[in-house]
Amino acid sequence: MPWFIALALLVVPILEIYVIIQIGQVIGGWPTVALLLVESALGAWIIKREGRRAWNALQSAFQTGKMPGRELSDAALVLVGGTLLLTPGFVTDIFGFFFVLPFTRPLARRAMSSFFTRRLNTQLGTAGLGGFIPGAGGGPTPPRPSSSDDIIQGEVIDPDKK
Repeated sequence: MPWFIALALLVVPILEIYVIIQIGQVIGGWPTVALLLVESALGAWIIKREGRRAWNALQSAFQTGKMPGRELSDAALVLVGGTLLLTPGFVTDIFGFFFVLPFTRPLARRAMSSFFTRRLNTQLGTAGLGGFIPGAGGGPTPPRPSSSDDIIQGEVIDPDKK
């Protein structure tokens, strides 16, 4: 995964510059700068509004004693989307708006949930979360047949016996 982040840190700025130049050639330099400024202002307003909504929903869930799964994921998406909206450029703003807008956030939440579920399933093995979270699927892991590969030859040394 670290190689993916390093690659993204190299590719995304180059892609952003390319897209800004292409849009600048179509509509002009000053209109492109104005569009970036309007997009940033709109993004800041939406982040403020949706961040407040996510925070209030999270507080409400805590006060009622409800498990705040959806509220936590919404707060995380607003945080990531806000970070992307603060980054200058059109490509990151598209993803930022996708994470922040209330009508696209459920799609992003579903994608994030399936990504983390797959990731946990690969990390935990075939059982996945079935043994830990009810309804998460997977179920108990069947016993593995023993083989000669499981035997490790060695010598036990007891420090108390000399």
